[in-house]
Amino acid sequence: MSHCLTPAQQLAIDHIAAYAQSRKDDAASIIEEVLAMSNIHGETLEQAVASMNQHARVALHFHPDRLNPAMKSIAEALLEEGVYKSQFETFLSNGSVSAYPGGQRDVWEERLFGGAYQTEGTTNAERPKYGALNLMLHPDGPAPRFGSCYFLLRPNVTRRCTFTYMDSHQEPEEKGTSAQFSMILAALLRDAFQNESALGERELTPGKLLEHLIHKLGLPLIEPSHRLAMRNLNHYIEAQIHGTVSLKEDAESLVADPSFKGTKTGELLERLCLLYDIRLFWHMGYSLAVADVPSNFRGPAMPSLAQRIAVNGRINAHTIGAAAAEVVRHPDAWSDRGSAKAMLQELKLLWHVLVRYGSPFPI
Repeated sequence: MSHCLTPAQQLAIDHIAAYAQSRKDDAASIIEEVLAMSNIHGETLEQAVASMNQHARVALHFHPDRLNPAMKSIAEALLEEGVYKSQFETFLSNGSVSAYPGGQRDVWEERLFGGAYQTEGTTNAERPKYGALNLMLHPDGPAPRFGSCYFLLRPNVTRRCTFTYMDSHQEPEEKGTSAQFSMILAALLRDAFQNESALGERELTPGKLLEHLIHKLGLPLIEPSHRLAMRNLNHYIEAQIHGTVSLKEDAESLVADPSFKGTKTGELLERLCLLYDIRLFWHMGYSLAVADVPSNFRGPAMPSLAQRIAVNGRINAHTIGAAAAEVVRHPDAWSDRGSAKAMLQELKLLWHVLVRYGSPFPI
């Protein structure tokens, strides 16, 4: 079943498509130059694009144990509602919490989509959901900074997405849709050519990138629990999904953090997958000893925060999530360190530390 898009959603996609179309020639010249310098035939590029069109999936990262304003965890809400919501509905974010009229996200969405979502009568439920295009197939997902778990959506959802090369709030020049993807592809090939790295993958030449896209994207998901995390915090193709994200119709797999196994959250995720017919996988996870938390990656407050929330001297996704829930439930207990808002920000930063420096979670 294909989702019907509202006028605002279609307008948003059309706006990005028109923008990408108007800059298609510039993108084509970059692509042409990289292919020539790398001695790659045009048909190889065509095969890679065809493979992406057929197989590329968007990943939706989330922290399943964060509490919404109704004091329900994200996992509980997903189980009950069967729909993945935007932060304009949940008021939760793993990036900037500014989803309200005139807020930061509202303002940059207005610029990004040409005011499509500011048209009269548009509801919060119509707003896009944010994910990342899963091209490199990293076991911990394409953008783990935004959550310890991720849904992989069916390839047909990709066709109603818009994309930015890196984070949309930085207002990057490179934008596109699955049908108008040349600006994103040019940026990707340029990075692989100039830096021999792209999307968190090192030693990646344009040739290797295209071969990967041709031969790997269509394969079944390789068991993530057997593969080391890539810890890619900063380099991703952001996807903005327009239209409803129904777990039953749109979610194919869930890849979860193993620290939730045997917990209430883990049980909710298992029930959710059974109910909505989603395949459940676990990745290797991350675990970090308090003694190994640096003071120079996300600020000097990180070691003492890790010390405070650690269980048996270690932190993981579950311990950070439990602390975040406690901050929401009992903010006074944390007032010696700061406001609830400041503490949730600190815990978000500690999550980045864990992704960057953690070792595989002990099974």
